[in-house]
Amino acid sequence: MVTTTDKTSTRDRLLDAATELFYRDGVSLGVEALCRAAGVSKRSMYQLFASKDEVLAASLERRAPEYGRMLHVGPEDPRSPRERILYVFEQLERVAAQDDYRGCPFLSALVELKDPGHPASVVALRVKGALVEAFRVDAERGGARDPELLARQLTLIFDGASARAGAKAETLSGLTTTTAAALLDAAGM
Repeated sequence: MVTTTDKTSTRDRLLDAATELFYRDGVSLGVEALCRAAGVSKRSMYQLFASKDEVLAASLERRAPEYGRMLHVGPEDPRSPRERILYVFEQLERVAAQDDYRGCPFLSALVELKDPGHPASVVALRVKGALVEAFRVDAERGGARDPELLARQLTLIFDGASARAGAKAETLSGLTTTTAAALLDAAGM
């Protein structure tokens, strides 16, 4: 019989392994490899999750708060809206410089899955939507002429830069922040 503590431990091990392996190796990772890395049986995994898709969605859900904290300053932060937006790109440049950077995990899942109805895609779209909304709010507060358009443009720069840096096709140092600043200037911020 599995106790609640055992289930929590098994669940945590599965989600820890899923977070690492899906990010590093992609979402096509097999259940056997995931369970082996987590040190749990497939039976245990299926007692906790109905499918690998649910494990992937739960691992992205678990990662979302950390992702948000890394990118966003708190609402009480005294920075101007422009500085808040540029901070996101400074953070992107910082994390993209790490050797193990593989791009935005949420964008990666969306690109690999290609199904907006997949449980992990639903989580990823929500997280990416929150980034667009944060950009829109700061753009509006900063007096941008078209805050919605600017938010979409900034997200395009963020996602494109994330993908290129994750593929090791580009280094971002100074590139994304200056590009974002040019967009902010053009938008009247």
